[in-house]
Amino acid sequence: MQLLEERIRKDGIVKPGNILKVDSFLNHQMDIPFINELGKEFKRRFADAPITKILTIEASGIGIACLVAQHFNVPVVFAKKAQSLNLDGEMYCTKVQSFTHKRVYDVILSKKFLSAEDHVLIIDDFLANGCALQGLMEIVKESGAVLEGAGIVVEKGFQNGGDSLREQGIRVESLAIVDSMTDDSVSFRKDEWDNK
Repeated sequence: MQLLEERIRKDGIVKPGNILKVDSFLNHQMDIPFINELGKEFKRRFADAPITKILTIEASGIGIACLVAQHFNVPVVFAKKAQSLNLDGEMYCTKVQSFTHKRVYDVILSKKFLSAEDHVLIIDDFLANGCALQGLMEIVKESGAVLEGAGIVVEKGFQNGGDSLREQGIRVESLAIVDSMTDDSVSFRKDEWDNK
């Protein structure tokens, strides 16, 4: 998606360890009109899927998922990384390793918000090694819901997460796929959507 690639080139910052900071517009400070355009693009790409729930993981994916969900007119459900006093009832639980935070989280989701009747679209800001998506996919599988696919804002194509998921038959739609990063440049993979 050219709009996203241009914004990453303009405002993204590459940090040591293959970290791409887009916190000025995507996942710390959020440019709502811009993210709304991303939501429209996800709706276009998944227009053929009977989505009933958008699923993400806290925290960076929540805002993006909300703007995507308004285009599908469905609720957002997010997996929490910590148990809290207001969580009750039966839970889906899995473990997720964070590439950025270099730690493993127990993630939980109340069973009352995801069931076998649901058709799920997973939304996340980044895809690196695919650990977060794998964890969310385990929750979807345990619930009996249908996984319609995963919508990713930025995929690090030089890491194996996206390719591994696609090899498993998962429909992954990434709005920008980074092929390589240096201190002063980011290059993107071109795909069949670039000219549409």
